[in-house]
Amino acid sequence: MRARIRDETAGKAKRERRVAQNGSDAGPLVAGMAGRYASALFDLARDERQIDEVAAGLDRFDALLKESADLRRLVKSPVFTAEQQAAAIAAVIEKAGVTGLAANFIRLTAANRRLFALPGMITAFRALVQGSKGIVRAEVRVAEKPSDAVLEEITASLRDIAKSEVAVDLHVDPSLIGGLVVKMGSRMVDASLRTKLNGIRLAMREAR
Repeated sequence: MRARIRDETAGKAKRERRVAQNGSDAGPLVAGMAGRYASALFDLARDERQIDEVAAGLDRFDALLKESADLRRLVKSPVFTAEQQAAAIAAVIEKAGVTGLAANFIRLTAANRRLFALPGMITAFRALVQGSKGIVRAEVRVAEKPSDAVLEEITASLRDIAKSEVAVDLHVDPSLIGGLVVKMGSRMVDASLRTKLNGIRLAMREAR
């Protein structure tokens, strides 16, 4: 796969064969396949000292996915042929300015008919990058979108508890009663963090 990421027209490398061998697109397999593709890309980006550049390129493409319903349809729908997907993806990444390993990786997923799993691959790659830098991932769910100042308070509180940098994934869920729910790593926040965040919850209520 490393050779294909460098140049998708090159011969199949050992890493590509290992990653591409997946005979099913069933839901439970997507996470495993996404992880293998992401790991292969991460290893290559690390070897080439291009982790940040690749992450930036994938983030640009991910932002386009979130903004464009048409692009999401292209990525997820099986009605498009491989040729249609490849042509459309080439135009999208060129317009977005995605180049190098990130662009080749996206083209490879299209060639392998794995575009439907690309969002998961990007998420998995992002987690690998964060892990390599000692960054803790925190999922923050709020009833309404907080101001930049409140979001910075939340991030600072999480940073104090984690004793490291924190990457916040913010989700707005109007159905939340408590106003703020935080999951850091694989666990919900503990009592000490809840105490720290209590004042932020109150401030969010008063700001309404």
